[in-house]
Amino acid sequence: MKRKNYLHKMVLGAALTVFAFASIAQERPRDDRNQRDGHNQARDEHERGGNGRAEYHFRTEDREHFRSHYQKDVNQWRRHPDRRHAFRAGERLPSGVRLKSVPSSYYRTLPPPPPGYRFGYYDGYVVAYNPTTQIIADVLDLVDAAANR
Repeated sequence: MKRKNYLHKMVLGAALTVFAFASIAQERPRDDRNQRDGHNQARDEHERGGNGRAEYHFRTEDREHFRSHYQKDVNQWRRHPDRRHAFRAGERLPSGVRLKSVPSSYYRTLPPPPPGYRFGYYDGYVVAYNPTTQIIADVLDLVDAAANR
């Protein structure tokens, strides 16, 4: 009888322990992430203008600033403009295009790109883009600007 009582207590104790751990595992802090993400998504959509890209615009004076740094390359592309890719704000970067990072010393005086965005350079273009989504926020065409001066 003593042994039977002991066995019942052990089984009951083990069962209570299992149930206690199961309830702790299920007792997670309330996940407000979806609600918070919805708020962030709405804010991000507003900042992007609803089309998936962040609002950013190069200034007129930025063109001259970058042109001085990329002058040799700009001159080359002025001679062969038909060989260049076309970049447009709001579109994805063309597949296979690998932008070169623009050194921070080149854009130190510019307004910073939107959060998560970077500046890149390719074929006479300075591009503000999101490296994750490959969406272009704005494009600065240095070759076209040099041809129309």
